[in-house]
This record gives sequence, C-alpha cells and structure tokens, in this order.
Amino acid sequence: MLRVRPVHFTSRTGAWKQLLTALGMVQTEDDGGWQVFDSASGRLALHGAEAGSAQDGRTVFGVEVGDVAEFARRTNLSALEEGSREEPQEDGPRPAELVSADHGDACRISAPDGFSFLADKASHTAQCADADPALAVVAVWYTPDPEGAVRTLLHVGARPRPVPDNDETADFTAKNGGVLLVRSASGPSRSGLGFEYDGGLEPLQERLTAAGFPASVTEEAFGSTLHVANPDAGSPNAPATVWISQRRPMG
Repeated sequence: MLRVRPVHFTSRTGAWKQLLTALGMVQTEDDGGWQVFDSASGRLALHGAEAGSAQDGRTVFGVEVGDVAEFARRTNLSALEEGSREEPQEDGPRPAELVSADHGDACRISAPDGFSFLADKASHTAQCADADPALAVVAVWYTPDPEGAVRTLLHVGARPRPVPDNDETADFTAKNGGVLLVRSASGPSRSGLGFEYDGGLEPLQERLTAAGFPASVTEEAFGSTLHVANPDAGSPNAPATVWISQRRPMG
C-alpha cells in the first residue's frame, strides 16, 4: 500500500484542527503533540512545535505503507531494474533504507537531489467514510531536479497521472489515497503542502467562511484555486495562505 501523509509542524494545533475540520477532514489519532486527520484521499499529521522555532510552520513530505521492510525491498528492486541488472554491492548506496525513527521503524527514501523522506507504517488502513469525499491531501516536492524526483516516485510505486501542460511538472496519485506533485524550483529541494478538491470551490469557500476562515478564489491557467489564511502566518517557514486547488480535468 501507499498513502500520502505529510507531517506539518505547528505551534497552532488548535487553529489547524479547526481548519482541517472545516475542510471536511476527520481526526483519527490524538496523542497530544501528534494528531492525524484523514481526508477521503490521504492523511495529514500535525506535530507540535515551539512557537517561532525553525520547525514552526514547516511541512515534511511523507507517506505511509503497509509493510516497511517489503516496501524498501520493492523500492530498491525497482531502482535496480531501471539502472542495471547487476546486483549492487552490499555496502553500496540504496535509495530505500530501513531506519529506526523516534516513532518506530521506518524506511528512508533518498533522491538524487539530496531530498529524502520517510515511509512510515500505517497505524490503520481504512478510509474514513465521514470525510468530505471530494478532498485530497497534496504533498509537493519542489526540486531543481524534477526528472530525478519523478524517477524516485516511480520507484516507490506512485502512479503518474496526465497533466494538461508540458512544463517541468509531474502529478502522481498514491494507490491508497493522496496526491504527490513534483514542481521545478531553484535552491535546495523542499516540501510543500496543499489540498485538491474534486468539484466546485464555491461551496467549500462558503463552508470555510462560515467556520471563520475567509477564503478567496483565484482563477489560474488550468483551473481555480482557493486560498485561505494560513494558521501559521507569521511563523518563519509559513506561506501566507493554504491553497486548495480545483482538480484539473484530464484529457
């Protein structure tokens, strides 16, 4: 299995909980400083952070899998088959490595651009039936090497989906929910967070406004995007708004 589940660090977990609930997500885990919210497609984890710290307002790219060891094996096999039929040296670099994180065993995926992310074991596998069926969690990988990022996501089993433009972008979906985007960017590779909505944005805009989160719709080249004030606004790493894009029709 593969599910999108980025981790967002914030000192404003209460405001984020209100926003995610207004978006139609459902809280499925609450362990104080660790809270998980399910959409109908993908999850988002909130991790407590000290106000004003380097972590406050930062999102970390991440996924969930069913069996961490098997996921690592399949990822390394996929990379091997792409590059060479020869068996790698035992001490040679591998794109997927089993690691012990503070929350348990995980698999670290390393990409050619120096970017890495964790695949954690899913705590539960069921899709939340009470979540808004149109909402999906989007994890974004900004990179100066989009081709390398694309190959890495193919190795982990992400599914490419067509995009209506031909620039340096790539869209993927995960088998068990969520969207992964690759976007060309200068500077060090980094993560981003957003959402996607399969339907008109006006009803969602009204719902957010009623919950105390004024939002505005921006018309863009390939669809509309809803922008709502970021609960972390003012933190060192926080963009001004959280975006929810209208799912683009595929040709």
